Amino acid sequence: MTMNATASPKTARGAATRARIVAAATDLVRAQGVANTTIDEVIEASQVSKSQVYHYFADKDDLVLAVIQRQAECVLGTHEVLLQKLNSLAGLRRWRDAVVELTRKANCAGGCPLGSLASELAEAPRTRTALAESFARWASYFEMAFARMQTRAGKKPGNDLKELSEAMLASLQGGLLLAQTMRSSRPLELALDMAIDHVAARLKLQQISHRSARGG
Repeated sequence: MTMNATASPKTARGAATRARIVAAATDLVRAQGVANTTIDEVIEASQVSKSQVYHYFADKDDLVLAVIQRQAECVLGTHEVLLQKLNSLAGLRRWRDAVVELTRKANCAGGCPLGSLASELAEAPRTRTALAESFARWASYFEMAFARMQTRAGKKPGNDLKELSEAMLASLQGGLLLAQTMRSSRPLELALDMAIDHVAARLKLQQISHRSARGG
């Protein structure tokens, strides 16, 4: 990713200090948004000095880029684990069930950490670019999974997998937003089920029932 801090830690202690600053900023941004989070609040929450913050970050925008990177690593790390070996519709439905379960455990609150940041930061060039890179990486996991699914079925991967992966990600983001707003996982379930049905049709893969897929 293109996001870099003003200064990179040269010692383990420095790395720990920087990580503490980013963690505090991430928690504050997640709870109250970027606009309502100040550097002074980050200093207080992380228990560091102002000079330490400005040693690692040129300004608030620089710190926000680090927050995006941290959230991207967390969210994409989770989905990469779920998607990196996926090669069947049954596996795609197991991913769907895992996402729904994670959403239910959070009581459908909070939404997607990256999606929430995008709602605030997509109009500023630097943060928009960083978020776009994160979403593109996320979509690439689906693209690779769809290619594996077609290969496993004895088919040559199609030319429309990138578009299909972006559609899947759009369904996920929209479902998460509605789940957050309505405090119900139902919109997310519907969005993902319809998206998976579309994937099956576009990839010309054998469709199976939801119940059978979850047991497979």
